[in-house]
Amino acid sequence: MYSHGSESLIKQAREIQESELQKFYSRLVKLLQVKELGHETLDSLQRLHLILSANKYTRRLPSDLQQRLLLLLSSPAEQLQVLSYAVLKETLPSSGEERNISQLNTHAAALLVSQESRAGLSNLCAQLIHGLEGRVSDGPARSLMFTLPVLKSILTLSPECLTEEHVIILSKKLVDWLRYASIVQGGGASSGGFFIGPRSRQPLPTAELDGSVSGDFFTVLCVGQGFTEDQWMNVYSFSMLRQWLLTYHSVSSGNNTMDAANRLQLSLSFSHSFSNDDRSEVDGSVVSMVSVTSSSSRLLPPKERLREKAFEYCQRLIEQCDRKAQKKTDTDLQKACMVEAVSILDCVCVEDPSLVFRAFPSIKALFGRLSLDLSFARVLLPIAQFYLNHGEMAAVDCESVWKLVFGRFPAELFNDPFLAHELLRFLRLNLESLQLRTPEFIRFLPNLLKFLAWDSSAVVDDFVDLLPSLVTEGTAVEMLHTLLDLPCLSATLVLQLRSMSLPISEPSNRGLLSLDAFRNPAFRGLFLFLLRVETGSGHTIDRLSTLHDLLAEAADWPRVVCCAQTVPVLLHIYFNTVVTVADEKLLAHLVLVMLERSSLLFAIPTYRKEIHRVLSCHLLRLCKLRPSLVVDQSHQLLEFVGTTANVYSQEEVYTHVVWVLGEYLSVSSDSRCSVTLITSCFETLEAVLFEITSSAPPPGTVCPAPKVITTLMSALAKLASRSHDLIPRVSLFFSKLRTVARSGSAVWCSDEDDLVAIATRGEELWSLLKAPGVAQSVLTPPPHVMTPRWHRDTNLAMPLQLRVLTRLTHSQ
Repeated sequence: MYSHGSESLIKQAREIQESELQKFYSRLVKLLQVKELGHETLDSLQRLHLILSANKYTRRLPSDLQQRLLLLLSSPAEQLQVLSYAVLKETLPSSGEERNISQLNTHAAALLVSQESRAGLSNLCAQLIHGLEGRVSDGPARSLMFTLPVLKSILTLSPECLTEEHVIILSKKLVDWLRYASIVQGGGASSGGFFIGPRSRQPLPTAELDGSVSGDFFTVLCVGQGFTEDQWMNVYSFSMLRQWLLTYHSVSSGNNTMDAANRLQLSLSFSHSFSNDDRSEVDGSVVSMVSVTSSSSRLLPPKERLREKAFEYCQRLIEQCDRKAQKKTDTDLQKACMVEAVSILDCVCVEDPSLVFRAFPSIKALFGRLSLDLSFARVLLPIAQFYLNHGEMAAVDCESVWKLVFGRFPAELFNDPFLAHELLRFLRLNLESLQLRTPEFIRFLPNLLKFLAWDSSAVVDDFVDLLPSLVTEGTAVEMLHTLLDLPCLSATLVLQLRSMSLPISEPSNRGLLSLDAFRNPAFRGLFLFLLRVETGSGHTIDRLSTLHDLLAEAADWPRVVCCAQTVPVLLHIYFNTVVTVADEKLLAHLVLVMLERSSLLFAIPTYRKEIHRVLSCHLLRLCKLRPSLVVDQSHQLLEFVGTTANVYSQEEVYTHVVWVLGEYLSVSSDSRCSVTLITSCFETLEAVLFEITSSAPPPGTVCPAPKVITTLMSALAKLASRSHDLIPRVSLFFSKLRTVARSGSAVWCSDEDDLVAIATRGEELWSLLKAPGVAQSVLTPPPHVMTPRWHRDTNLAMPLQLRVLTRLTHSQ
């Protein structure tokens, strides 16, 4: 919803008159003719964007204004570029409009993609690539340097506009820029942000981030005073390399890949190298490896050669990341480059599996170096992706990787929003592969849920997608407990962070009583259970009430409340999934858990109410799906309904359990249902109904809802209709109920209209029971009555009538 002020502005923008709009256009053109554009121009452009975007129909701007806005796309001011792009995107392009490709930038390219036809984009790409075919020093420096970013913008949204010939040309150019850029500093170029180096008048070699002279070809991690154009093209090429490989490169044909014998030989030698001391993996220089492969790669086709050079480039980047950077910003750059380098290596190894055996030594060495430092967590995720995709082929044990990614990361970095997003994205994208190759990752389920408990609103969509795949026969019961305890886990995570930040000797004050409990060794086991990393680590069901008391003050913490709001949604997904994977034994166990946990929920009022509603809904669904569950669990169900306190504390669940007993405790649902069982259930329900209708509710509670009482009455009537010996007993109760209703007052019912409705329901059931045969047909109708197919039954008149009506309508 918009604020009142925003709605007023939008209304004004929609109701502007054409004459006023033309005056506004003219005034804006004059403002844009001024050399120095001020705040008035910015405000006018923002207003123009609001007018155009709030209007239902796309407008066409005057040609002079359109041209001025197109010129703004090349303005040195980023704000003007963005505003002009936003305005032009809401307009129709001028007919016969020509674009100067030497002035294109990212915004102009995005505008072209949104407004240009496919043929026009293809022509534009052809011009851009034709401009790249000449020597780097031929054309204007700025146009060539910005060609790749523009191409990337266009190809991101319209990759089909490049022909195979163009792909080959650009692949060749990328090889040259990546591998053969100058290693001498440029004298005229200014420092480029993270490219900072010592000043020198004479051209000097580029340096590494640790200050040493670059020993091999130029990469984005080389620094210097200034940079030549081919070095800038090297940077741009690397920035678009992965997208280029994913978009335009496919798995090579058999002629370009190694035959089975060579691959087997490589595999054996690779396994042998891993069986030796791990130091042998890093003893060989990346530089020497590159020099060995460079000469042979010249004979490869352009796509395969780009793949080879991309491999060499990423290997060199990984070697450069091993150097200690002199500045923190350079350390962050190293992390970003490691992420991209490992992702590109993964990409090229997917395309050409023979490269796996050359890449794995450096990847394994990198993992060994970074795995002890959690500040590299986001770098380790692409490494985990590499292990997942190629670990089986390389016969490498990946257990240590999964223990780190699914074990330590959520346990220690649950409050890192970026890591949470990337790890859950990794799970979603690779769920099938993980289930096939690493099915044991599900044992880390309680750990993964820490992301949800900490920042529910941000990651709930991820878990909506993931949860169905995480529900198995082995995890179903523990997952139900864990989902119900999610608000407690959220509170415990808050306490864990507070415990680390606050001194232990600090006295407790209001709001920190739970923190003392968290630090108390007597309760440590409860909190450790909630913070467990893997499934099957014991249970705490017997002490849940104690845990809830310890965390009582957390019931109104915003993070805990937000977490509690997501649980009903996830429970619906859980139950919708579990019915597809569980057998009858597991479903019977889940029914018991639902009854048990309905009274053991964290004391958030709205939370308990919502959970009772969800449990009631799915308890009914489970029993409808498997009516035999009612007989199997009759003892526990009767014990639940026989506890009068449940009428007042768990009204929703209690009502549905009573309905289930009355509906499915019959021979028609399960042949094992005996008269003795029906009588036992009747007597239990009768005792509860008599108790709640003969006395006032306990102190601190309200009168039972009419729905509970009428459901109990209906269940008794159903049971009596199946065992006629019980009819006099229930009829006697209905007669007493009528007497009470006529008196007009009852301590167990606070509303006179509710009392009349209850008495009316009793009279209806009493009348039915006077004819037992009719009562059984009405109260327990046979299946064919509950699921009628009269329109298909040829023995009835309905199909004939439908056919006659159909013919009459067609004849008219």
